[in-house]
Amino acid sequence: MEQNHRLMQSKSSLLENPESYRRLVGRLIYLCFTRPDLSYCVHVLSQFMQNPRVEHWQAALRVARYLKGNPGQGILLRSECDLQLYGLFDSDWASCPLTRRSLTGWFVLLGNSLISWKTKKQHTVSRSSPEAEYRSMAMTVCELKWLKGLLLDLGVMHTTPIRLYCDSQAALHMAKNSV
Repeated sequence: MEQNHRLMQSKSSLLENPESYRRLVGRLIYLCFTRPDLSYCVHVLSQFMQNPRVEHWQAALRVARYLKGNPGQGILLRSECDLQLYGLFDSDWASCPLTRRSLTGWFVLLGNSLISWKTKKQHTVSRSSPEAEYRSMAMTVCELKWLKGLLLDLGVMHTTPIRLYCDSQAALHMAKNSV
Protein backbone atom coordinates (compact mmCIF):
# COMPACT_ATOMS: atom_id res chain seq x y z
CA MET A 1 0.00 0.00 0.00
CA GLU A 2 2.73 2.46 0.99
CA GLN A 3 4.71 1.52 -2.12
CA ASN A 4 1.67 2.26 -4.34
CA HIS A 5 1.26 5.62 -2.61
CA ARG A 6 4.92 6.48 -3.33
CA LEU A 7 4.46 5.36 -6.94
CA MET A 8 1.41 7.60 -7.33
CA GLN A 9 3.28 10.52 -5.77
CA SER A 10 6.20 10.11 -8.14
CA LYS A 11 3.88 9.91 -11.14
CA SER A 12 1.92 12.94 -9.99
CA SER A 13 5.11 14.99 -9.93
CA LEU A 14 5.67 14.40 -13.65
CA LEU A 15 5.33 17.59 -15.65
CA GLU A 16 1.97 17.87 -17.40
CA ASN A 17 3.37 19.64 -20.46
CA PRO A 18 6.90 18.28 -21.06
CA GLU A 19 7.15 20.10 -24.40
CA SER A 20 7.60 23.49 -22.69
CA TYR A 21 10.42 22.01 -20.59
CA ARG A 22 12.08 20.60 -23.71
CA ARG A 23 11.83 23.97 -25.49
CA LEU A 24 13.33 25.84 -22.53
CA VAL A 25 16.19 23.36 -22.09
CA GLY A 26 16.81 23.44 -25.85
CA ARG A 27 17.18 27.21 -25.69
CA LEU A 28 19.52 26.86 -22.72
CA ILE A 29 21.63 24.36 -24.68
CA TYR A 30 21.88 26.91 -27.48
CA LEU A 31 23.01 29.57 -24.98
CA CYS A 32 25.81 27.30 -23.74
CA PHE A 33 27.74 28.20 -26.91
CA THR A 34 28.38 31.65 -25.50
CA ARG A 35 27.76 31.15 -21.78
CA PRO A 36 30.17 28.58 -20.28
CA ASP A 37 28.77 29.29 -16.80
CA LEU A 38 25.62 27.40 -17.84
CA SER A 39 27.42 24.28 -18.99
CA TYR A 40 27.01 22.13 -15.89
CA CYS A 41 23.43 23.00 -14.96
CA VAL A 42 22.22 22.58 -18.55
CA HIS A 43 24.08 19.26 -18.70
CA VAL A 44 22.08 18.07 -15.69
CA LEU A 45 18.75 19.46 -16.91
CA SER A 46 19.13 17.86 -20.35
CA GLN A 47 19.26 14.39 -18.78
CA PHE A 48 15.56 14.62 -17.97
CA MET A 49 14.17 15.58 -21.37
CA GLN A 50 12.09 12.39 -21.71
CA ASN A 51 10.34 12.47 -18.33
CA PRO A 52 10.72 15.89 -16.76
CA ARG A 53 9.30 16.43 -13.31
CA VAL A 54 8.02 19.57 -11.64
CA GLU A 55 11.36 19.92 -9.80
CA HIS A 56 13.23 19.91 -13.13
CA TRP A 57 10.93 22.62 -14.50
CA GLN A 58 11.51 24.73 -11.38
CA ALA A 59 15.30 24.29 -11.75
CA ALA A 60 15.12 25.31 -15.43
CA LEU A 61 13.15 28.42 -14.47
CA ARG A 62 15.79 29.21 -11.84
CA VAL A 63 18.43 29.13 -14.59
CA ALA A 64 16.27 31.44 -16.72
CA ARG A 65 15.95 33.87 -13.78
CA TYR A 66 19.73 33.75 -13.35
CA LEU A 67 20.16 34.68 -17.02
CA LYS A 68 17.73 37.56 -16.70
CA GLY A 69 19.59 38.88 -13.66
CA ASN A 70 23.07 38.48 -15.20
CA PRO A 71 23.06 39.74 -18.79
CA GLY A 72 26.33 40.28 -20.57
CA GLN A 73 28.20 37.45 -18.84
CA GLY A 74 29.23 35.82 -22.13
CA ILE A 75 32.74 35.11 -23.36
CA LEU A 76 35.19 37.83 -24.36
CA LEU A 77 37.78 37.25 -27.08
CA ARG A 78 40.70 39.62 -26.57
CA SER A 79 42.57 41.10 -29.53
CA GLU A 80 45.99 40.88 -27.83
CA CYS A 81 46.90 37.22 -27.66
CA ASP A 82 50.12 35.19 -27.46
CA LEU A 83 48.44 32.29 -29.34
CA GLN A 84 49.49 29.88 -26.56
CA LEU A 85 47.02 27.07 -25.83
CA TYR A 86 46.26 26.23 -22.20
CA GLY A 87 44.09 23.36 -21.03
CA LEU A 88 42.56 22.96 -17.58
CA PHE A 89 40.44 20.03 -16.49
CA ASP A 90 38.90 18.35 -13.49
CA SER A 91 36.65 15.44 -12.72
CA ASP A 92 34.15 14.63 -10.04
CA TRP A 93 34.45 10.95 -9.21
CA ALA A 94 31.19 8.94 -9.25
CA SER A 95 29.16 12.12 -8.85
CA CYS A 96 26.10 11.05 -10.84
CA PRO A 97 23.69 9.58 -8.28
CA LEU A 98 21.87 7.55 -10.95
CA THR A 99 24.75 5.89 -12.79
CA ARG A 100 27.74 6.49 -10.46
CA ARG A 101 29.70 7.70 -13.47
CA SER A 102 32.18 10.52 -13.08
CA LEU A 103 31.81 13.98 -14.56
CA THR A 104 34.54 15.54 -16.66
CA GLY A 105 34.89 19.26 -17.00
CA TRP A 106 37.50 21.10 -19.00
CA PHE A 107 38.18 24.37 -20.71
CA VAL A 108 40.79 25.63 -23.14
CA LEU A 109 42.25 29.11 -23.35
CA LEU A 110 43.96 30.69 -26.35
CA GLY A 111 46.06 33.31 -24.65
CA ASN A 112 43.64 34.87 -22.15
CA SER A 113 40.49 34.04 -24.14
CA LEU A 114 38.25 31.10 -23.42
CA ILE A 115 37.67 29.24 -26.69
CA SER A 116 36.43 25.76 -25.74
CA TRP A 117 34.74 24.11 -22.74
CA LYS A 118 32.67 21.08 -21.87
CA THR A 119 31.04 19.22 -19.01
CA LYS A 120 30.26 15.59 -19.75
CA LYS A 121 29.59 12.29 -18.05
CA GLN A 122 32.37 9.81 -18.62
CA HIS A 123 31.47 6.77 -20.72
CA THR A 124 32.54 4.19 -18.13
CA VAL A 125 32.48 3.95 -14.36
CA SER A 126 35.90 4.78 -12.92
CA ARG A 127 37.19 2.67 -10.06
CA SER A 128 39.00 5.54 -8.37
CA SER A 129 39.33 9.29 -8.35
CA PRO A 130 42.77 9.19 -10.07
CA GLU A 131 41.33 7.03 -12.85
CA ALA A 132 38.50 9.55 -13.35
CA GLU A 133 41.08 12.37 -13.43
CA TYR A 134 43.18 10.45 -15.95
CA ARG A 135 40.16 9.95 -18.23
CA SER A 136 39.42 13.65 -17.92
CA MET A 137 43.01 14.43 -18.84
CA ALA A 138 42.76 12.21 -21.93
CA MET A 139 39.57 13.95 -23.11
CA THR A 140 41.21 17.36 -22.65
CA VAL A 141 44.33 16.29 -24.57
CA CYS A 142 42.13 15.11 -27.46
CA GLU A 143 40.46 18.52 -27.57
CA LEU A 144 43.83 20.30 -27.42
CA LYS A 145 45.19 18.20 -30.30
CA TRP A 146 42.10 18.96 -32.36
CA LEU A 147 42.39 22.69 -31.64
CA LYS A 148 46.09 22.66 -32.55
CA GLY A 149 45.19 21.08 -35.91
CA LEU A 150 42.42 23.64 -36.43
CA LEU A 151 44.85 26.49 -35.74
CA LEU A 152 47.30 24.94 -38.22
CA ASP A 153 44.53 24.80 -40.86
CA LEU A 154 43.90 28.49 -40.19
CA GLY A 155 47.60 29.23 -40.80
CA VAL A 156 48.64 29.62 -37.16
CA MET A 157 51.82 27.71 -36.43
CA HIS A 158 51.87 26.48 -32.86
CA THR A 159 55.42 25.37 -32.11
CA THR A 160 55.50 25.79 -28.32
CA PRO A 161 54.29 22.97 -26.07
CA ILE A 162 50.68 23.14 -25.00
CA ARG A 163 50.27 23.70 -21.28
CA LEU A 164 47.94 21.32 -19.48
CA TYR A 165 47.12 22.05 -15.85
CA CYS A 166 46.28 19.19 -13.51
CA ASP A 167 45.55 19.15 -9.77
CA SER A 168 45.93 15.38 -9.28
CA GLN A 169 49.41 14.00 -8.61
CA ALA A 170 48.11 10.44 -9.04
CA ALA A 171 46.76 11.22 -12.52
CA LEU A 172 50.11 12.79 -13.45
CA HIS A 173 51.94 9.65 -12.33
CA MET A 174 49.52 7.53 -14.40
CA ALA A 175 50.20 9.72 -17.46
CA LYS A 176 53.99 9.41 -17.04
CA ASN A 177 53.84 5.61 -16.69
CA SER A 178 54.44 4.06 -20.12
CA VAL A 179 52.76 0.81 -19.10
